[in-house]
Amino acid sequence: MSCQKNLDSLVKEVFAINQQELPENAYLVGGAVRDALLNRQKDYIDLDFVVPEKAIEIAQTIAHHYKAGFVVLDAVRQIARVVFPQGTLDFAQQEGESLEIDLKRRDFTVNALAYNLHTQEIFDPLGGLKDLGCQSLRMISPENLQDDPLRLLRAYRQAAQLDFEIEPHTRATIRSLAPLLRLVAAERVQSELNYLLLNSRGNKWLKSAWEDGLLSLWLRRITPAKMERVMGVEAAAGFLESLLPEKFIFSPSQLQLTKLALLVSDILAEAEKELIDLKYSRGEIRTVITVIKCLPPLKEPDNLSLREQYFIYLNTGKVFPVFALFALSMGINKNIVASLFTSYLDPHNIIAHPRPLLRGDDLINHLHLKPSPIIGKLLTEVQIAQIEGQVTVFQEAIDFAKKLLLSGWLYSVSCSQEVHYRC
Repeated sequence: MSCQKNLDSLVKEVFAINQQELPENAYLVGGAVRDALLNRQKDYIDLDFVVPEKAIEIAQTIAHHYKAGFVVLDAVRQIARVVFPQGTLDFAQQEGESLEIDLKRRDFTVNALAYNLHTQEIFDPLGGLKDLGCQSLRMISPENLQDDPLRLLRAYRQAAQLDFEIEPHTRATIRSLAPLLRLVAAERVQSELNYLLLNSRGNKWLKSAWEDGLLSLWLRRITPAKMERVMGVEAAAGFLESLLPEKFIFSPSQLQLTKLALLVSDILAEAEKELIDLKYSRGEIRTVITVIKCLPPLKEPDNLSLREQYFIYLNTGKVFPVFALFALSMGINKNIVASLFTSYLDPHNIIAHPRPLLRGDDLINHLHLKPSPIIGKLLTEVQIAQIEGQVTVFQEAIDFAKKLLLSGWLYSVSCSQEVHYRC
C-alpha cells in the first residue's frame, strides 16, 4: 500500500526528520493518514501525532534539535506544535487509557486511522479503511457530533473535499442534530461555509447542507430558486471569461462572494445582518451589499443609456466583476452583462474608466465656488457630458458647468444646499 511510502516520505523528505527520533509509541493520526491512503497532495503539510505521555516535552525536544518554532497550544490537554517552513507537526497526549479510546472520540471513521512509522502498521479499530474504500463518511457516534456541533457542517465540507458520500444513517443523524449548530462560534461556521462556496465541488454539498437544515440558522432567506442560481455561478463565470480569453479569470474569492450575494436576504438590512452575524469582514460585506444594491437598473431596460452605464461602473468600482457575475447569475440579459463586462476590461473605455477633464480645484478657481458637496455633483455631470460627447476639452467643460449653475440645475439637485457662486 502506498500509505507507508507517502507517510514515511512526509517525515523523512518533507520535514527531513529522522523517524527514529520519534517515540516508538507515537502514532500519526487523522487527516494525514487518510490523505496518504488516498494519494492526496497538499501544499502545506500538517501532521498530527498522538503519544501516551510527555507530548509537550517531545515537541520541544524536536523543535530544539531541528531549530524549528515551538508553540504550546493547550497546556492542560498537553498539545504542542513544531513549526517548520514547509508545515507543522502537532503532538497531543492521547485522551483516555489507550489509542483506541482516543480514536473513538473523533468525528468520522476515515479520520480515526493511526499509523506507526516504526512498525509501519495502520491501526484501524473502527473500520475506517473499509469506509475509505467505499468513499463514505460514517460517524463514529452521535455523541461525538453533539460534543462539537461544527462536525455536523464539517461532514459536508469533507464530503466535497474528498468527493465522498455521507453514509445515510450519518446524514439522517446530522439532520436531526442540525439545531445544535447555533451553539458554534460564527467564525468556525464561516470557515466551513467558505470552503463550500469557494470550491465548485462544494455546490452539491452546499445544497445538501441547506436541505438538511444546517444553513437556515444563518442564512434565513434561502429558497430553491436562490440555490439553483448558485449552482450556475461557475457556468456564468465561464461565459464571461470566454468573451476575452486569457484576459480575465475570476478568482475563487470572487466566486465565493457572488454565491454569498445570491444566498443572503434580498432585503439589504437583513442581508447585512446575516453577514455581520457570520463575522464576514467589512470589505466582504461591502462587496456583497454593493452588488445587490446596484442590480435594479439592470432589471428593466433592454438597453442602458451612457449615463446609466457610467453610474453602474461608478457605484460598483473595483467590485464590478463580482457585480457582473451576480447579474448574469440573477438572469439579467446576458448581452447587456457581456457588453458591460468587456467594456470594463478595456482600460481605454471612457465610460468604465473615465479620464476627467476637470478637477474640483478647477471648478473652485474658475467659477469662484467654495468647497461643498455640490462640487462632486458638478464633476459627475461634466463627466457624463464628456462621455456623451457634449464636451471634449477643458474650456468646454468649464463652460458646461457654468451653464448648469446658471440654469437652476443646482436647485433640482438639492434645494437646501447653498452654493457660493459669483459670476
